[in-house]
Amino acid sequence: MNKSELMKTANEIRKSIVTAVHAAKSGHPGGSLSAADIYTYLYFEELNIDPKDPKKADRDRFVLSKGHTAPGYYSTLAHRGFFPVEDLTTLRKVGSYLQGHPDMKHIPGVDMSSGSLGQGISAAVGMAIAGKMDEADYRVYTLLGDGEIQEGQVWEASMLAGFRKLDNLVVIVDNNNLQIDGRIDEVNSPYPIDKKFEAFNFHVINIDGHDFDQIAAAFKEARETKGMPTAIIAKTIKGKGVSFMEDQAGWHGKAPNDEEYKIAMEDLEKAGEALCQK
Repeated sequence: MNKSELMKTANEIRKSIVTAVHAAKSGHPGGSLSAADIYTYLYFEELNIDPKDPKKADRDRFVLSKGHTAPGYYSTLAHRGFFPVEDLTTLRKVGSYLQGHPDMKHIPGVDMSSGSLGQGISAAVGMAIAGKMDEADYRVYTLLGDGEIQEGQVWEASMLAGFRKLDNLVVIVDNNNLQIDGRIDEVNSPYPIDKKFEAFNFHVINIDGHDFDQIAAAFKEARETKGMPTAIIAKTIKGKGVSFMEDQAGWHGKAPNDEEYKIAMEDLEKAGEALCQK
């Protein structure tokens, strides 16, 4: 995909995020929207995957460590062809396979169940170690929230990743500066995030997480980095694309009502129209 196509796809994924959370009347739109461009690049450009064969042995692995942003993950998987887009409106409903957190047993394309913060990166490090032991070519990617990295387990996993020189591992931090309780630098600041990962022997890249040129360059640099894992610190805006959700902690885990849903979709429709005119 070229940059324009990626931007259009990300906008469609944002529409699906808002639609799914609205239909569920619960869920986490803010962090799903902030990571939509990262999700889009991963699944439409970066990852070696096949929706027709989700469990193929040599596939790249992705672990959503901040599991509550499943609406973004599911929307991306659906648009990539792992399951019908129409199923997104069953999110969090009784009998649906689309649970509130990713479930590897029932959702095509999900490599690891996740939920409790800090556990995803730990599983990803294990996968990367397994790849090294098996002399396999697959790469492992994991997406964390910046509030999540307040968890000690994150740094235990990072210490091991650096020690084992896991150059087949890419850690992405969705740095939208907001968590459920407010601004991360007012709750329990993890800054400077880049220096912390450097101290754990990571190659670190700082980017604008909404700029596809920077995203592409970062993943290319990560592939070329040998002898150490890579951490991509992506500066993003929580609620990106929806005017009243942007940079608002209150939209961490709240669904839009009917009126708010209409406004949100109008915002995203306008964005889509603008992209088509470019």
